[in-house]
Amino acid sequence: MVEPRVAVAFDCLYPVNTGGGERVYRRLAELFGARRCPVDYVTRRQWPTDAPPAVPFTIVPVWQGDIYDARGTRTPRSAIAFAAALFRHFLRRRGSYDVVVVSTLPVLNLFAVRLALVGTPALVVADWLEVWPWPKWREYAGALPGTIAFLLQTVGIRLGDLHTVNSEFTGARLRRYRRRAQPVALGLVDLVGDEPDATTERHEDPYLVFVGRHIADKRVIDLIPALREARSQVPALRAVIVGTGPETPRVAARVTELGLDSAVELLGRVSDDELRDLVQGARVLVNPSAREGFGLVIAEAAAFGTPSVVVAGPDNAAAELVVDGVNGYVALSVAPAELGGAIVRAVEAGEPLRRSTLDWFRRERVSHGLSASVDQILARYRSARAR
Repeated sequence: MVEPRVAVAFDCLYPVNTGGGERVYRRLAELFGARRCPVDYVTRRQWPTDAPPAVPFTIVPVWQGDIYDARGTRTPRSAIAFAAALFRHFLRRRGSYDVVVVSTLPVLNLFAVRLALVGTPALVVADWLEVWPWPKWREYAGALPGTIAFLLQTVGIRLGDLHTVNSEFTGARLRRYRRRAQPVALGLVDLVGDEPDATTERHEDPYLVFVGRHIADKRVIDLIPALREARSQVPALRAVIVGTGPETPRVAARVTELGLDSAVELLGRVSDDELRDLVQGARVLVNPSAREGFGLVIAEAAAFGTPSVVVAGPDNAAAELVVDGVNGYVALSVAPAELGGAIVRAVEAGEPLRRSTLDWFRRERVSHGLSASVDQILARYRSARAR
């Protein structure tokens, strides 16, 4: 049997870009390739023409440019430009692909691919990192752009031949707008490699760690008063904050304002080895984000036996990954008493919680794997071709 020719379309590529979505799409490309499918990764160029990243698939750059503004928000101009580039590429390559996995972040990607391939037998797989209600779109992009984005999302949900989602949380949202949809929930925990040398022992120095971009939705600034609250019960506790972004100056100012300069390290970006050591040594990872499509950092921490504290919210799928008392705690809000209290519970639970977290990760990695999701996509493709 000849394996299908596959394209994965997304404007970022891991490890040039280091977010969770980037890791998902790269791993999808790798897994299709492992099944002997020829794979093109259709993306934007962010590297010298003579030095592309070393990957086990073909990189096809179709556009070059910045996609974020100073606040870390995707710009409409870049969304339109990349979508137009996708349209031109797939129009020229009509008949070249059997399966096209296209990121709907932004949703114009899906419109471009669908239009370019109309009338062809290609299976268009629309991957939804997130599905947002109208109020969230307006908050994120402004009244008019947000309304347009919401309408495009609603129409886009009806365009894909097959939908994939990163969580049941997102799948339930998608079915609000297409009731008969049967999305494939991608198993993402196995994106994180097993850590055979992981230990539940920790040094005497107790610290929490935050890892992520410093943008408003991540709410890293709310971690600072929560730390002060937690230190009222665990005086030696400090925070190590990894990452940078437009919110970094505000976070630094808040640290000084609350008199926590000696208790907070703002490290910026660190190497992979440094990050591993930091997460391995932490008592707890704290992710106060208001918006996560999955929350891969929770699984990354759990691979080292490090529990997580997340915050419940209507746009936070990461809360699905945390089971109170098993691999961390879910705070009800970012209010200092709530978030600080959850941090204290995780720290004081100590080694038994870390051992439980490590057990959780090893179970989930087997039962919720991306490899099985790729097999589901290929099975749907073969079923569609057999009709």
